[in-house]
Amino acid sequence: MGGRPSSPLDKQQRQHLRGEQPGWERGGSPGERGLQPLGPHKLPRVREHRGPLTQLRGHPPRWQPIFCVLRGDGRLEWFSHKEEYENGGHPLGSTALTGYTLLTSQREYLRLLDALCLDSLGKSPGVPRNRFLHPRIINMWGSQAGELPAGTEEQPLSVLQRSQAPAARAFLDAVRLYRQHQGHFGDDDVTLGSDAEVLTAVLMREQLPALRAQTLPGLRGSGRARAWAWTELLDAVHAAVLARASAGLCAFQPEKDELLASLEKTIRPDVDQLLRQRARVAGRLRTDIRGPLESCLRPEVDPQLPRVVQTLLRTVEASLEAVRTLLAQGMDRLSRRLRQSPSGTWLRREVYSFGEMPWDLALMQTCYREAERSHGRLGQLAAPFGFLGMQSLVFGAQDLAQQLMADAVATFLQLADQCLTMALNCDQAAQRLERVRGRVLKKFESDSGLAQRRFIRGWGLCIFLPFVLSQLEPSCKKELPEFEGDVLAMGSQALTTEGIYEDVIRGCLLQRIDRDEETEAEREGGTCPRQPGSGAQIQPLCPPPS
Repeated sequence: MGGRPSSPLDKQQRQHLRGEQPGWERGGSPGERGLQPLGPHKLPRVREHRGPLTQLRGHPPRWQPIFCVLRGDGRLEWFSHKEEYENGGHPLGSTALTGYTLLTSQREYLRLLDALCLDSLGKSPGVPRNRFLHPRIINMWGSQAGELPAGTEEQPLSVLQRSQAPAARAFLDAVRLYRQHQGHFGDDDVTLGSDAEVLTAVLMREQLPALRAQTLPGLRGSGRARAWAWTELLDAVHAAVLARASAGLCAFQPEKDELLASLEKTIRPDVDQLLRQRARVAGRLRTDIRGPLESCLRPEVDPQLPRVVQTLLRTVEASLEAVRTLLAQGMDRLSRRLRQSPSGTWLRREVYSFGEMPWDLALMQTCYREAERSHGRLGQLAAPFGFLGMQSLVFGAQDLAQQLMADAVATFLQLADQCLTMALNCDQAAQRLERVRGRVLKKFESDSGLAQRRFIRGWGLCIFLPFVLSQLEPSCKKELPEFEGDVLAMGSQALTTEGIYEDVIRGCLLQRIDRDEETEAEREGGTCPRQPGSGAQIQPLCPPPS
């Protein structure tokens, strides 16, 4: 078991394991033909959801019945009727549910449309100026309750945000730096989605003022009709920009691969020397900015940091506790089924249901709702620091819950495969599963503690780092050119003065976040396992506040 966290199955493993049926439930009960070892087991595919909805479309717009299919990858497709879908017809339309606002009643839709009436007149009370004022709306809902499962919207297609690949992190960093150079330091939800969708959102945000000035005077109608025309125009522009961004990224891919290969060749032989030189520059920078940094942190960040950390901690703790409860219940159901009714059919059904838990939206709603409970409170705490990415934060907590559930389910099935043999009867098999249950829960506690720590550190930085950088911009950024010579002398494109400067500030913030997290954990009577290479090993970048 140990303390090392499980990792999700990669694409190759998923393809290899897809459709494999556990050997200990295939073809009959343990009592009928003995327990067979598990073969490699793939967690079940994400389920598709289908049902009739009503969509506002046409000219003039009218509410019309449609048949919708929510694919496992988060793409929504709609057809004129169910038979068209069943006969393999082409959908009327489709969209990836990234960055959308899903409305489930006509009242909600009209309320938002009324807000857009003001936007179409250049008036948007209560909406920050730096927000992208084009809410992407799924203007459809069910004519009857329960046609599509509640909470389907909780699973965004946040490709980049779910990835831990260096290329994905580098892309998001590049977008953040670009926006900082444009004067936008606050974090928000513009980076939800794929790389093309993120670039599209950034470009649309930049062009929106000019687009409004050029097109609004020529829009016909008034009130809601004018707002409807405004949303249609924005949708058309967004689709065109997205298509251009997608094509541009595809065309750039070969050049990017060559650049990465060249960069790796220059870094790999001299990585130790580069790190030593970087440490020297970081030490000088740390000394130069210590005074202004502390002058910013002590009056602005330190008073609010404990409250933010406490709210982040409670948010993720509640969500992961709900995951643990569901996981334990699922393992208990399997053990009971094995003891009470060792029928192969029933056992097969229970195993499939257990393996499907991470993507069972109705089941996981408890965990997802827990991640939303602190939305308002945390948003109020973070807003003074320019953080407007609460939807991304909630998605991050929900994604963490799903990943940990998937890891635990895979671990349980793999351990069950190792310990169950053909020689065991049903009672003996159930006893073995009880021991597996204990090991899985123990590992889940370890994994969730490490994941919880990463969540708090990551989102703490998202909230406070842009604010601190913006506060230090007038004074400290002017001193960076003094270090350019030392950085250029290193002869590597992988190191920049601005990057080292941000790392120094990031390290100081992480020390404070770690300190407050440990204090909060001790107050609640628990401790968070330290992630290897985290706070315990960080070189002091600045002294803690007195």
